Amino acid sequence: MTRTSSGEESPRGERSERVGVARGGSAESWSEASTVAGSGSGPVRPDIVADRPPRPVWSRDFALFFVARAMARLGDTMLPVALAAGLLRYGYGVGAVGVAMAASAAPFAGLVIFGGVIADRFSTRKLMIGADLVRLVAQAVAAALFFADHVILWQICVIGAANGVAGAVFQPGVASTVPRLAADVQGANGAIRIAESSAQLAGPALAGLLVAFASAGGVFVAHAATFAFSALCLLLLRPPPAAPGSRAHSGSFKADLAEGWREFRSSTWMWAVIVIWCVYMISVWGPTVPLVATEVVREHGPRAYGLINSALGAGTVIGGLVALRLRPRRMLRAGSFALFAFACFPASVGAGLGVAAMSAGALIAGAGTSLWGVMWATSVQTQVAPDVLNRIHAYDVAGSLAMMPVGQALAGPAAAALGADHVLLMAGVMTLVVSTALLSVPAIRNLVRADGPVLPGQREPVTRVRAGRGRPG
Repeated sequence: MTRTSSGEESPRGERSERVGVARGGSAESWSEASTVAGSGSGPVRPDIVADRPPRPVWSRDFALFFVARAMARLGDTMLPVALAAGLLRYGYGVGAVGVAMAASAAPFAGLVIFGGVIADRFSTRKLMIGADLVRLVAQAVAAALFFADHVILWQICVIGAANGVAGAVFQPGVASTVPRLAADVQGANGAIRIAESSAQLAGPALAGLLVAFASAGGVFVAHAATFAFSALCLLLLRPPPAAPGSRAHSGSFKADLAEGWREFRSSTWMWAVIVIWCVYMISVWGPTVPLVATEVVREHGPRAYGLINSALGAGTVIGGLVALRLRPRRMLRAGSFALFAFACFPASVGAGLGVAAMSAGALIAGAGTSLWGVMWATSVQTQVAPDVLNRIHAYDVAGSLAMMPVGQALAGPAAAALGADHVLLMAGVMTLVVSTALLSVPAIRNLVRADGPVLPGQREPVTRVRAGRGRPG
């Protein structure tokens, strides 16, 4: 057992060292910053340096990845509008919309851990391309069903499940791709957040127009096209070699899965966030998505829902822009404070405010959520060794989303029993509870960012390696 700088014991004698990606600073300041409070790491070794040319945020490959993420997000933000408007048109209610959304989220959350092991063993780019092609076909089938006026709930759920499985294969590779394409990990995450948020700004409005002037089937056609565009961008991508610290996985699938779990549970800050996030998903995000969609569409029409979601997207753009410049020493503390803002979204809808007020609440909520997302993603990508990053990210995603399908499936019964407005007001209150809980855990609020300045005379940042296992990428 080794004891970390925060006094915690790690279950293994070897731990991941950290990446330094910030530019500038002296060797003394680097040494002081190299011990990460609450992260389970020792000091970074100054003799381990990346043997690659500098990688700024913007390059041909990062631009392709940037566009791919923006297009995928564009389609994802159109889907709730299509499901809500389409299913309501065919006589289904709030519960059916929640079940349809849960049908995609449940297999994603249940299988993404296995996707992480697969991503650590095979080419992440090829896996992501294959996943995009599967979702392209699935959404094309959904479009055909809507155009043929043959919409049956179980069929929509099966299509959603296929999308969820493909997403489980796709998502783990995102975490390891970002550090390989850009040295400034926070800047890259901020840029991607802006891309995804810009897509969220346009997606619901575009979906609302397609539903109003065409049909829900047209939205599914557009969604399928976004996956085709994403797959094309990834096909043209030529990522650099794997980062130092990566290694071939010659062990069994089960052994790799267990290793990822050991690494995950040894970081208190990480599993504590996930536990708290499960509460958030079941009490806040899970019911908010289907209830806001159905309530706004029913009371104000699909165009109003598109406008409100576009305001949410605009807020996340603002949050991403702030994240490009804000460099807090304790990233998760700053992100937790920002998360308080999300309460404005469900509370404004639950209070029955007008479209303008709901849009303002969504704008504020989007900014806070976006800032939290960049802080969290950067923390994971810079605190975890490259050879387990896909698996750790998979555990992160699975834990984060595990309760979302439960919250979505319970949205209908809860709304029937308590009223949709009361459930949404309760979601606003629970947002405040969750944010307070994050700040109450010392390992979360005191986690120091892993970025460290470049050593004197070096052009590259110090790179994460697993102690005793580092090798050129």
